[in-house]
Amino acid sequence: MASLSRIVFIDVDGTILEHGSRVAASTVDAIQTARAAGHRVLLCTGRAQGDIDPAVLAIGFDGAVTNGGVTAYVGDELVVSRLLTPASVDRLVTAMQDLGIHYFLQTDDEVFATAGMTALVREWVRALQADDDARGVTRPENSLAGLATRTYRDVTFAPEDAIAKAVFVSLEDDGLERLQVAVGDEFHIVPGSIPLPGGSNGEVCLLGTNKGTAIELVLAHLGEDPQDVIGIGDSWNDVEMFEVCGTSVAMGNAEPELKALADFVTTSVADDGVWNAFVRLGLIEG
Repeated sequence: MASLSRIVFIDVDGTILEHGSRVAASTVDAIQTARAAGHRVLLCTGRAQGDIDPAVLAIGFDGAVTNGGVTAYVGDELVVSRLLTPASVDRLVTAMQDLGIHYFLQTDDEVFATAGMTALVREWVRALQADDDARGVTRPENSLAGLATRTYRDVTFAPEDAIAKAVFVSLEDDGLERLQVAVGDEFHIVPGSIPLPGGSNGEVCLLGTNKGTAIELVLAHLGEDPQDVIGIGDSWNDVEMFEVCGTSVAMGNAEPELKALADFVTTSVADDGVWNAFVRLGLIEG
């Protein structure tokens, strides 16, 4: 095993979490073994801190970049917070409503939803359950059951001075492009990493706010060199993470275009991808 202590930033959906809410035992073993060996592993996710699956949090981490780079923690210390202004929230919400787009608004503690977005999430969960049934798969602790009936607070209750980002679904194939035209001078929009129903979906943060810029701020706080850091992910909101980290790893289930940006490609999330990446990187022994 390599003696040099490394820092790993690792995505959640499609990297740690497979197919909605399943975590491979090998992924848990890889992360916990690497940390026991002195390496630091931080989550790097588009999710709000309060919306990270409990099965993921239970693994144990040294911190987290959340909300696609809006917020970041080292241990329990908040070291990055770049929230939308109320004026920005108003502009974004108006644009999404004008385009007939369903959406979440995220604070770092809670997710608020339009009625249409809640309905789409439930439709997605039903599709996951049907696929599980077809494959004879049983999830631990019936983990999809809560999502199937989950009720989000309506977006009208979202505090405008605490919004980190938005996640949206358009029933139109060009919904992302149309939203980009409407607000792209102020916001950073990337295709979504969760295969929700609809024509197109994505994530929205303030321009210049992404996983990569948050990682740079975290490393500056820690006094660490980005060239010694590893980034592991599978989706378009991981591009800037790949650009910043000295070593980038794409999951086997990532889009081909993202794989082309990585230093190497591991196996898929369902095929011990995190474990195999950690072994190849020398973080753990195979």
